[in-house]
Amino acid sequence: MRRLLDRLYDGAAALAAVFMVGLLVMVLLSILGRQLHFHVPGTDAYAGYMMAAAGFLALAHTLKRGEHIRVTLLLTRLRGGARHALEVWALFAATLLAALAAFYSARLVWQSRQFHDISTGNDATPLWIPQLAMAVGTLILLIAFIDELVLELRGQRAAPVSDEPLRNE
Repeated sequence: MRRLLDRLYDGAAALAAVFMVGLLVMVLLSILGRQLHFHVPGTDAYAGYMMAAAGFLALAHTLKRGEHIRVTLLLTRLRGGARHALEVWALFAATLLAALAAFYSARLVWQSRQFHDISTGNDATPLWIPQLAMAVGTLILLIAFIDELVLELRGQRAAPVSDEPLRNE
């Protein structure tokens, strides 16, 4: 199961990287268009869609690598049971918030598809397509938070946060 979850997080991060490259292509195309006097409709919109997709798809991978911004001031001062209780509480709260984000993101995709919602630009993109990356990203983030919560409850989570990152933040 661990290998499957790690592949899921890594796959989402790889897909986020692909969207980042797509974002670069859209921006470069827009710049070249201005310089060479041609216009490709929708480049700004698609750059925005790709930026959102890259951000949401990278969330779980970033969480699992310990790269999310955390307020560690209190956490580094606690030891033993108090630290474990705070970690469990924080992970449980984050899991609930991720579940809400995943639910409402998926509902937004469903409603956009059901109502045939399209972008207001010339490209008339069905909005459920770019919204799908947000829904998938938040769902994978939910899985990652559940994973972290289960690991913490089992006492198998990575070593506690040290004072070292505080010097770098």
